Amino acid sequence: MDDGKSTLIGRLLFDSQSVSSDVLEAIERQTKNMGEGELDLSLLTDGLRAEREQGVTIDVAYKYFTTPKRKFIIADTPGHIQYTRNMVTGASNADLAIILIDARQGVVEQTRRHGLLVSLLGVSHIVVCINKMDLIGYSEDAFQKIEADYRAFFEKYPAKELAFIPVSALQGDNVVEPSQKMDWYKGPALLSYLEQVEIANSRNLADARFQVQYVIRPQKEAYHDYRGYAGRINSGVFRKGDQVTVLPSGIASEITMIESSLQEVDEAFSPMSVVVHLKDDIDLSRGDTIAPTSNLPLIEKEMDATICWMADYPVQLGARLLLRQNSALVKCAVKEIISVLNIQTGEEEPSREAVQLNDIVKVRIKLAHPLVFDPYQKNRSMGAFILANENSGETIAAGMIAGA
Repeated sequence: MDDGKSTLIGRLLFDSQSVSSDVLEAIERQTKNMGEGELDLSLLTDGLRAEREQGVTIDVAYKYFTTPKRKFIIADTPGHIQYTRNMVTGASNADLAIILIDARQGVVEQTRRHGLLVSLLGVSHIVVCINKMDLIGYSEDAFQKIEADYRAFFEKYPAKELAFIPVSALQGDNVVEPSQKMDWYKGPALLSYLEQVEIANSRNLADARFQVQYVIRPQKEAYHDYRGYAGRINSGVFRKGDQVTVLPSGIASEITMIESSLQEVDEAFSPMSVVVHLKDDIDLSRGDTIAPTSNLPLIEKEMDATICWMADYPVQLGARLLLRQNSALVKCAVKEIISVLNIQTGEEEPSREAVQLNDIVKVRIKLAHPLVFDPYQKNRSMGAFILANENSGETIAAGMIAGA
């Protein structure tokens, strides 16, 4: 089904004047070669030849643009079920999801599946663009019926904010500028909404977590006693004087200094990159975690997780894998397949041995060494991971930790 995702993004880029003249000239040439009268804005994101031939998105295309109010990274993800892994990849780090509904079709199976996946991935801000309003005469009644149907579906799934905007990506209605053809709609155009939505409240500022990426020891006379732990703050806020615990060792200490951009700061927060100094001389290494002593994450050698299988071969129980969580890398194996998610209905079904490409399954993972983590629904930054083939390094699954 072509709901017009790539055309919508192309319109957003074009009408916000975020397309360079050379790219625009190339799109004009391609449109003429295809025999199209109107400028085909979907070509701004559908960059693969196979996509252009099929007229659908089959891979994740990233586009960057800036307005005077905000910077954006757009991930144009495929909607078809056989590309579930691509959608999971694109949505896994998103602050906001835009779901498109064809106004002629209404809420269909594919639409429900998209809602389920973005909810599963913890995307708390969802904008539902009801597209192709020009093909139904800009009908207010049709828009309201679709909104009511989808709101009823979302009652089962958490979302901090759910907004509905009627648009025509092809004609540009309500994409960048408000549409005069839908004066019954009193809300903002899509770009205005994206510029104003508060996404900061989606970040976890309560659970301070810092994973070490690099230990800095200059070993120069001028910095004889310098020992700093560099990395990006995964979540929360750290301050000079905080009482902290280093995991997995469990050694307690105190933050004596925080550096950011070669300057000492009194506090730092996610997602800042900093260098942390501790009061005690502790042997830390890449992947170790610093957290407040009063608010510690979990640390376990077994855990339950939901994974999206991305390999062309099935899951093999007991096969040796690598689990990467930010800068932590641990050998592991899938010990048990607990259940398989039916992504049409949202129901968990009994486990089966042959888990295939694009399946979403709940598994129990056994780790060679303890892993420091938070459940994904509590803290995305410490609850997300990937699995890789130990021999080839190929990424074979993306996962979300449920708990121990």
